[in-house]
Amino acid sequence: MNQTRQKMADSIRFLAADMVQAANSGHPGAPMGLADIAVVLSEHLNHNPKNPNWLNRDRLVFSGGHGTGLIYSLYYLWGYGLEINDLKNFRQLDSKTPGHPEYGHTAGIEITTGPLGQGIANAVGFSMASKFVGAQVNSDAADLIDHSVYCLCGDGDLEEGLSYEACSIAGHNKLDNLILIYDSNRITIEGSTDLSISENIRMRFEAQGWDVLECDGHNFDEINDSIITAKSNLKPTIIIANTIIAKGAGKLEGSHHAHGAPLGEDVIAQAKRDAGFDPEKKFFVPEDVMARFRCAIEEGDLLEREWIHSQKTLPLMEQNEALAALENPDFSRIVYPSFEKADATRNTNGKIMNAIARGIPSFLGGSADLSPSNKTELIDMGVYPKGRNIYFGIREHAMASIVNAMALYGPLMPFSATFFVFSDYLKPAARIAALAGIQQFFVWTHDSIGVGEDGPTHQPIEHLSQFRALPNFYVWRPADGAENVEAWKTALQMKKSPSAFVCSRQNLPLLPQAIKGEVSRGGYLLADDENSVITLMASGSEVSLALDVKEKLNSIGVPASVVSVPCFDLFIEQDSAYVESIIPDGVKTVAIEAARGLEWYRLAQTVIAMDTFGASAPAEQLFEKFGFSVDAIMEKIK
Repeated sequence: MNQTRQKMADSIRFLAADMVQAANSGHPGAPMGLADIAVVLSEHLNHNPKNPNWLNRDRLVFSGGHGTGLIYSLYYLWGYGLEINDLKNFRQLDSKTPGHPEYGHTAGIEITTGPLGQGIANAVGFSMASKFVGAQVNSDAADLIDHSVYCLCGDGDLEEGLSYEACSIAGHNKLDNLILIYDSNRITIEGSTDLSISENIRMRFEAQGWDVLECDGHNFDEINDSIITAKSNLKPTIIIANTIIAKGAGKLEGSHHAHGAPLGEDVIAQAKRDAGFDPEKKFFVPEDVMARFRCAIEEGDLLEREWIHSQKTLPLMEQNEALAALENPDFSRIVYPSFEKADATRNTNGKIMNAIARGIPSFLGGSADLSPSNKTELIDMGVYPKGRNIYFGIREHAMASIVNAMALYGPLMPFSATFFVFSDYLKPAARIAALAGIQQFFVWTHDSIGVGEDGPTHQPIEHLSQFRALPNFYVWRPADGAENVEAWKTALQMKKSPSAFVCSRQNLPLLPQAIKGEVSRGGYLLADDENSVITLMASGSEVSLALDVKEKLNSIGVPASVVSVPCFDLFIEQDSAYVESIIPDGVKTVAIEAARGLEWYRLAQTVIAMDTFGASAPAEQLFEKFGFSVDAIMEKIK
């Protein structure tokens, strides 16, 4: 048995080494060090290469996303559609095998990883999603959802603060189907981990409520015993697997020089000789090894068919209906509120979210300890895992990374929330959401200097510009409740993009006309004069200010129009004919926004925005101080 395992592991090692050598770039060390673990894990993993989207499959997350030599070798060997030429084109333009794993690009990849630590939080998210879905659809008769979540991580992942946040949440929620396999090779790019870390990993995880196991990461029997024990534990489990980086690479075995550079033809050839492989054969897999790995195809297909059959034969009518309701949201069931008075958009947004939750059972989420301020509590809908309010604690980065995975789990539509200024803490996860096309709903309140007395540390200035610069990321800054409703209607249909709702703390007046479909185009003509000579553009709290400025201009005989732009990102995607219909050529255009505003120069000749940080004072005094008053704007226009 172990002789066969060794041959399988060596096949993985040499595929990875050949891939990096052919590309002349990459990371051979981790794949070679993890090859033995990967072989044993293959024996435990329940998955179906014929259907990578089977809901009850085990999830496998590679937090050390640089180990793509291992990842693509496994997906090739398991039969996920990669061919040997795909491995030969590793890291090349338009290949299926990019330098880090990308969700939606290569079949079987559960989520985009690479920024260290995020994969650990993603694994926590997959586990949390499974516990919520299980709580809705499992019964005494049978568990429709009973899979495991595995995550491979390294020293670098565990040094990132994000891993502390995520593992703390996992321990608190007793995520017993989560198994973290720690590739403890004690090497980072700069050398030994002794240079930078000396903490006791075992004690750290025990303190966070985890079970801790330890094994020789090159002893097949010890690895197997550890995984068996972990699968039966009642807590999340970390397996500390003591490994050697670049195992089998001769003189480079155990060296940090093997982390991120090709091993060299001579080293690879000698390693193959030592393992009994032909040094002249590149990208070679023995027939018996291939046959053993490809068993995953038929075994996985059988597992899924048995799962589907069980749903038909067991008394699970209510459970199947619950699962169908999660998987097939009916947006027509949402009864949106209407708004008849001035209100903060954080309040209107909260009412809209509750309406969505009442109509859509897959809508859930939480705030980083700010739900009373964000107005994101889902009233009378319980606490996770049975209910839909998740308490993330003050862990913004972990929250957003967890919710990314929950959104990719399958039948869920999750949100996360915090103050807009604290979006800084979760920016890497927001970027992954945009890059991977994940439909996460970010709720960010307290959107400007309107925060008031808390002062500049809590007043976002550059943040709108920052997120508007992010491709495939849609920032909504509604001016009132009606715009807010239309923003959500649009965002719910954007299945391959994250959306952020940036909402005010202070009350905003109702806009003077009913909002219709124009919001779905990102911007629309709100008020217009015949022969207008100036166009005022604004978003959020500054839209009503722009209307007041228009009224002042009219009083001195200057015709003007006002354009509300609740989603700048959508607006600039519109065809030129639409844009020109509301921002005509030859008409002076002025953009008004209580933020940095650099992106507005794409549309306007004059931008009235913030060029400093804010200050601590009542909001109305701050808007006056920083030039967001009718008189101050009139002076700039003149």
